[in-house]
Amino acid sequence: MDYQRVFSQAIDRLHAEGRYRVFIDILRNKGAYPNARCFAGHNGPKPITVWCSNDYLAMGQHPKVIAAMEEALHDVGAGSGGTRNIGGNTHYHIDLENELADLHGKEGALLFTSGYVSNEATLATLGKILPGCIIFSDELNHASMIAGIRNSGCEKRVFRHNDLAHLEELLAAEDPETPKLIAFESVYSMDADIAPIAEICDLADKYNALTYLDEVHAVGMYGPRGGGISERDEVAHRVTIIEGTLGKAFGVMGGYIAADKMIVDVIRSYAPGFIFTTSLSPVLVAGVLAAVRHLKASSVEREAQQAAAAMLKTLFADAGLPVMASTTHIVPLMVGDPVRAKKVSDILLAEYGVYVQPINYPTVPRGTERLRFTPGPAHNEAMMRELTQALVEIWERLEMRKAA
Repeated sequence: MDYQRVFSQAIDRLHAEGRYRVFIDILRNKGAYPNARCFAGHNGPKPITVWCSNDYLAMGQHPKVIAAMEEALHDVGAGSGGTRNIGGNTHYHIDLENELADLHGKEGALLFTSGYVSNEATLATLGKILPGCIIFSDELNHASMIAGIRNSGCEKRVFRHNDLAHLEELLAAEDPETPKLIAFESVYSMDADIAPIAEICDLADKYNALTYLDEVHAVGMYGPRGGGISERDEVAHRVTIIEGTLGKAFGVMGGYIAADKMIVDVIRSYAPGFIFTTSLSPVLVAGVLAAVRHLKASSVEREAQQAAAAMLKTLFADAGLPVMASTTHIVPLMVGDPVRAKKVSDILLAEYGVYVQPINYPTVPRGTERLRFTPGPAHNEAMMRELTQALVEIWERLEMRKAA
């Protein structure tokens, strides 16, 4: 076996399909987000504006978050010291789990090192614990949910995206006594649409199913205290398990689930992805704790972000750019070709100092490649108008199709 040839061919396929991923070399400027410095392709740092960060509310730059992390660093040091079972269970972790349980109105919560790990570990464990469980999964669920379902070893049924009739058809076809779990997201980050949570809970009640809701793109962003779409729609109490991230709107790192104490204890006791992983550094946890507490009390950041997203959507639409319909804080711009999506991204960075990553397969289906903009509270109108003008110029230069 020529191993190098196999590896080389695998990379060559990505280049040929126009979806080889290039990681940008940047540093954010503390206190001046969305301004950053780019180190790629030129001598020394070049000023750029970041338009695709998942730090939606710039909480990673918030003075309270930075101060809390600095205080923790000087109080307890850098690392956690081990897994939660062996030295890594700090008072910061316990405080944050209590805050997250309260945020979602649940009895308990459990921290993980990332949102990916929380999804994979929890879904895999649930599927193994529940005898004969069938998991019903929305077709646009995140890769981490798909991995968890696959690793559970249980049967799955994939329902068409947000299609209640199809979901009910699949549920009704199974034995009423069979354990069932419906796994779905609140905000789907690539299409920027929202799940009908209440209606899915109605079906779960009707067919005696548990519900697992991924709120990673919604926590901190929606609801009076940042509890997500389920809080905004006043249905959090109906959802069995709510999963979220600490690396997007809360601006730091980590993932979690919130549920009743028994379910949390089962995952804590059985999930390898939790048991055998060094816990989050207390420095990171302290920062998240400050962010969660702040966003529970402040809607200023959420309101400013929503206003920025609404303005950018309007500017794109008025300019004839193919902005996709969105009722959320995410602004996707359709390109429909991986090579052109990468080309537009490269020109924006090289000529306009604008950083936005192309989104290609397998993150989105082939032929729906796009640019995904996430304007935040600090993206002002002048930045948005400059961005729009740059995109119009590039669209014309590359003779790309505008919106109908």
